[in-house]
Amino acid sequence: MKILTVIGARPQFIKAATVSRVIAANEAIEEVLLHTGQHYDSNMSAIFFEELDIPQPKYNLGISGTGHGEQTGKMLVRIEEVLLTEKPDFVVVYGDTNSTLAGALAAVKLHIPLAHVEAGLRSFNRKMPEEINRILTDHSAEILFVPTDTAFKNLESEGIDEKKIMNVGDVMLDATIHYIAKAEKTRSILSDLNLAPKSFVLVTIHRAENTDDSKKLKKIFDSLENLTKEHRLLLPLHPRTLKGLTSINFALGNSDIQFIEPVGYLDMLILEKNAKMIITDSGGVQKEAYFHRVPCITMREETEWTELVENGCNFLARPENLSKVYNRARSVEFSTSKNMYGDGDAALKIVNTLESYFKKITI
Repeated sequence: MKILTVIGARPQFIKAATVSRVIAANEAIEEVLLHTGQHYDSNMSAIFFEELDIPQPKYNLGISGTGHGEQTGKMLVRIEEVLLTEKPDFVVVYGDTNSTLAGALAAVKLHIPLAHVEAGLRSFNRKMPEEINRILTDHSAEILFVPTDTAFKNLESEGIDEKKIMNVGDVMLDATIHYIAKAEKTRSILSDLNLAPKSFVLVTIHRAENTDDSKKLKKIFDSLENLTKEHRLLLPLHPRTLKGLTSINFALGNSDIQFIEPVGYLDMLILEKNAKMIITDSGGVQKEAYFHRVPCITMREETEWTELVENGCNFLARPENLSKVYNRARSVEFSTSKNMYGDGDAALKIVNTLESYFKKITI
């Protein structure tokens, strides 16, 4: 059985690493990795393959930048060429990026079974490009691997046959469990930055809806500056955020926020686990905060991880009420009951399901 995996952005590298590790242990499966090139900066891409022990992709399309339509269109053309060459039995896509949608469209138009990992997520905000990518990919897929009961119900409500849906848990939990052990043995970022555990607030801001709106970006960073009066804020600076801050003449050197270069996945896990609070606009970081049992504030008006908000682990905030929300979030108590995202064996369930499906269609 041959699987072609399409990846293009950092969260997808992490998710794919968990499944690739299971595939590598199975002599009956060949995996071909295709990297669209959507994340092209070395700190944002290449370092992840090294840290996660992912083999270098057989194909790197080098498609980055440009607008959504042009980027997705270029990816679609090139991915289709690869599929015609490789003739895989399955195409596997992850998450909700332009790479996800391009991989999905290329597969279904060539009648290759498509599996979508992290299916069924909904923010119910169709102005988000990611929301459209999720919906179109889910309705194209033959197998939908959902991380939560909520995601399962979302797909059912949209009329998708429940026989196509499997709740396997979240591959990001698999990754966190596996890589935090490695990170704690090999990384020294806390001592390098002179950070004591639970002495700082970790901040990540990178989504286009925040960074590309100059008024919103200014409000966010004004609210973060207000928090520095009482708390130490550490912010790994995403290139898009730096560009946005430069455009509004934000003086990084005069800020009380501690800005650092973007960090790799292993360092990020260490920072997340040891933060006393996390403020983010990232979908993945919201979950990782929960895995580490660290309170989280999301600088967005909605989230696709609705169960985190419903269970009081994550708090949505606008810039103007960040301080108020912070005071609420600091008192959160985490339940010790079963993790909402499974048992940490999602990757194994995914590979076993693909094998079973392949046997059925080849009988």
